This record gives sequence, C-alpha cells and structure tokens, in this order.
Amino acid sequence: MKKQDRRSAWPTAAGLLCGALLDRVLPDPESGHPVAVYGRAAGRLERLVYRPSQGRGAAFTLLAVAPVAAGAGLLHSRCGGPGVRAAVTCGVTWAVVGGAMLGREAEAIAGALEAGDLDEARRRLPGLCGRDPQALDERGFARATVESVAENTSDAVVAPLLWGAVLGLPGLCGYRAVNTLDAMVGHRSPRYARFGWASARLDDVLNWAPARLTAALTAAAAPVVGGSPAHVLRMRARYGSRHPSPNAGHCEAAFAGALDLRLGGRNVYGSRVEDRPELGEGRSPEVTDIRRAVRLARTVNAAAAGTAAATALALAARGTRPTRSAPATAVDRSGVPTLAAGALSLLLRPGAKGRLARRLAAHAAFGTLRGRRAS
Repeated sequence: MKKQDRRSAWPTAAGLLCGALLDRVLPDPESGHPVAVYGRAAGRLERLVYRPSQGRGAAFTLLAVAPVAAGAGLLHSRCGGPGVRAAVTCGVTWAVVGGAMLGREAEAIAGALEAGDLDEARRRLPGLCGRDPQALDERGFARATVESVAENTSDAVVAPLLWGAVLGLPGLCGYRAVNTLDAMVGHRSPRYARFGWASARLDDVLNWAPARLTAALTAAAAPVVGGSPAHVLRMRARYGSRHPSPNAGHCEAAFAGALDLRLGGRNVYGSRVEDRPELGEGRSPEVTDIRRAVRLARTVNAAAAGTAAATALALAARGTRPTRSAPATAVDRSGVPTLAAGALSLLLRPGAKGRLARRLAAHAAFGTLRGRRAS
C-alpha cells in the first residue's frame, strides 16, 4: 500500500470502527436525532411533490437523496487533517447505524413477553415492524421480533458500514437516506404502490450485497448461539430466495439456520394478509429465542465493523496516485451521478429507454470511479 493511500484510508477505517463502538455504548437521543430530522424533511417534500405515479416517486427519491449525498461529499472534502476526518466519520457512523437500538427494542419486547405483559409487547412491536400486533400471540411476537432482528441487522448495520467503506461519508449518508425513504414510502399500500416504487427498488439495489454479506457473517458467528456455519450456509442456499424480498430472505434464512428455527408464515398488516414461505427446518420461535437472536446480531455487527474497516483499507490499496490534470471534486466523490442515474434507470422501463438508462448509469458510474481514483 502506498503511503498516500494509507493516509487517506485509515481515517475512514478508524471512523467506521469508532462509530460502530459508539453506537453500542451511547444511546440515541430521545429527540433531534439526525435520521429523524431527515425523515421529517422528507415527509414535507413528499407532501409537496406527491402524485400516484412512478415518475413523481422517482423525482422525489432523487430530490431527497442527491442533496444528502452531495452535502456529505462536500463535508468530506472540507475536513482538515486525518484526525478530523476520522472524528467526523465516527460521528456520522454513530448517527446512521442502528444496531444498538434494534437490540434494545427487541430485548424490551422479550422482557414484556417474559413478564406476561402482552399489552406492552403490542405497544413496542410497531417500533420494529409493521405487523398488526393485535393479531399476534406470544409465539407470533417471538417470530416477528426474530425476523425483524435478522432483516434489520443488514439494513441498519451491515449495509451502512459497507457503503461507508466503499464511498466514505457519501456512502453512509446516501444509503441511510435511501433506506429511510423506503421505510416511509416503500411499502405496498394504495397510496405508495406507485409513488414508493422507485425508493423501494433503489433500496433493494443498495441492499443486495449487504444482505448476502450479512448471511455470510451470520454463518461465521453461528457458534455463539450453538449453531453450525455449514448448516447456516445450507439454509441460506436452500431458502434465501423464497422470500418476497430479494434481500431479506437471505438474512432470515441465515438466522433461522444459526438459531435452528423455522421462520416465515402468515403475516397480518392491518387489512392485508401475506402468506410467506417458511424459511429453515427447525422449530417455531419461542420467547427465549429473541435474546439469542440479539446476541447473534451483536456478534454480526462487530464482524461487520471489522469487515468494513478492512474493506476501506483494501480499496485504498488498489487506488492510484492523484494527478494534477484530473483532480477529484466533491461531487465526484459523493457518488451523486450514480444515484441520479440509478433513479433514472428505475423510472425508464426495459426496451430502448431501458438501454439508454443503463448507458447513462454506466457513464455516471465510470465518472464517479474516476473521481474516486483521483482522490
């Protein structure tokens, strides 16, 4: 690794590790959290641009994500020395990673169920997933919580860390913006069936690699809950693609294999009912399995932080020396062209327009890559 590459990489690697540790020990504020502030701003933007069309939804996604990624790129370019960059990366990582909150919410539900307080469990469940808590018994709560821990370990921890390793601050902030939009408008309701399509599809794209990395890390971490790595890999290969989501099934099947459970089944979302394929070959989840799932998730979170730091260093080792003739700009580093072209490609359907969108996306990705190599 060249000296200048090492100097540019270690602040990102150290910041990701520090931020992941800070998430574990420093609780989120009760009000004023940056992600919550962003969610409120995105909600106001939605009310201004909403129409029940995919085109308006794609425009909303672009308008809500691009400024965040560009602002993060500008912040990265304005950071002073390596120590400042590491500190800023640490703070941003703490803000966008949600592993500790996920674990605390799941354990609170476990505590309520262990005390026989179903009303408290019903009050808390909407903080983890969108299922109707009134339709659940004790085993239903256990399954819903374990499945939510499995899926959100990827969404809330592994994915932002991985994108932070690849794109730095723009990756951290851009991913969290997309994932927040998916939670807001990406679900299948009459209002968002068309408007939320672009946000949901972009979130699927950004979570493709993190979900599969989560499954691999779950296999490595399986012994902490008495599981077998080989069994986890078999369950993920056999059941991962059966889930309606292109990503969540890989995480849930891996957790089912590690915990020796069978997940999936009937889910009730208000007036909508989904019968999902079963994932895994073990027993049905019980209340005691919630704390086992949290222990597994925390181990995966730690492994993800180490993997992200190693990825940042490895990518820097492959970089080239910057040249004066091709300086990088804040926009180059931000990855905004790729996000914009991705939103455009979601808007255009297959055929001639689809081929045009893919060519635009390829040109934008090349430009972003060239800018990163020059930095």
